[in-house]
Amino acid sequence: MTGLTPEEQALLDHAAAAPMLAQVQRWASINSGSRNLAGLDAMAATLADAFSVLPGTVELLAGDAVETVAPDGRISTIDHGRHLRLSVRPDAQRRILLTGHMDTVFGADHPFQHQHWLEPGRLNGPGVADMKGGIAVMLAALGAFERSGAAAALGYDILINSDEEVGSPSSASLLREAAAGKIAAFTYEPALPDGTLAGARAGSGNFSIIVTGLSAHAGRNPDDGRNALLAAADLALRLKAGSGAGFSCNPAKIDGGGPNNVVPDHAVLRVNFRPRTQQDEIAARALIDRAMADVARDHDVSLHLHGGFGRPPKPMDAKAERLFGLVKRCGADLGLPIDWRDTGGVCDGNNIAACGVPVVDTMGVRGGAIHSDAEFLLTDSLAERAQLSALALMRIALGDYDKEGMAV
Repeated sequence: MTGLTPEEQALLDHAAAAPMLAQVQRWASINSGSRNLAGLDAMAATLADAFSVLPGTVELLAGDAVETVAPDGRISTIDHGRHLRLSVRPDAQRRILLTGHMDTVFGADHPFQHQHWLEPGRLNGPGVADMKGGIAVMLAALGAFERSGAAAALGYDILINSDEEVGSPSSASLLREAAAGKIAAFTYEPALPDGTLAGARAGSGNFSIIVTGLSAHAGRNPDDGRNALLAAADLALRLKAGSGAGFSCNPAKIDGGGPNNVVPDHAVLRVNFRPRTQQDEIAARALIDRAMADVARDHDVSLHLHGGFGRPPKPMDAKAERLFGLVKRCGADLGLPIDWRDTGGVCDGNNIAACGVPVVDTMGVRGGAIHSDAEFLLTDSLAERAQLSALALMRIALGDYDKEGMAV
């Protein structure tokens, strides 16, 4: 480590001393799959207790009502878990946002429920990297920062949501509210195993397209029917064929159909788009509208579009480059090489950047194989990444980030 003041060294020592591994192992033992409301409630209560050591009052908030489309095409609302919010020094001149998510992709009925050591320093378990490890890093960094003399100069909001893995539909408005007035943001998604961060991100849109046809006997009078399943398949092919360099399209599932001797009168096509820019998002939406109109005409069916682009594209603009530059300099002083690269993956960093707030959204642990039963956490990265965040927080508090052109 080079160029560190005695106060910075004390900060780093406090960050590294936090009981992060024990926290991760305890938190990862709680199943908090996005649809496991009981597990999410337990996780929210556990995190509320852990974060109560910070100044401010922890709140557990219900999110917005969210619609969902059932396999039979019916639209209803679906519940989500509560979201944790904490505001510290809201009247400070400099204020930032820190976010994470308590949910995982592993439901209560998923076979991946336990942890084990793959080798020394390499822990396998559900959510250990994505992102219970990241939440532990966030808390350790903030706990160390609050012991420093710089803390009084920086205010921050924390939002840990319960629905990130399903696109943050219930917490999107809370994210927008929390981002307002912030000069920067950190999100604690995992970095790659070598420490590489995510730079620019594509956007993401999830759609359910309800197709309504007309039933008929498949042998006696098939021409009197209007095959909704066939129309949905045709639509999937048209959408895929119409995608290109600017945006990808993934037709993921078709619900519908029934007995072999009945022309199916309903189907639901589930499809995801990943636009790279705002203009690509507009082009993707135009493709959807055009293809739906053509399929409705050619198959004599009706179609209803449900869903939207919940994650806007996140470019690497000048403001983001300045924030990444600060993190890179902090890494250099810690002896950590910090680099980044573009990715097609999405997260809450997309939503924060869309509010005009620069964000580094992979400030969490080093790990890999996320969203699979091979997920792992490199445990030496807990102290390393807590120190990186703590140092970045201190330097933002002391005005180093303002000197890069982000005057408050």
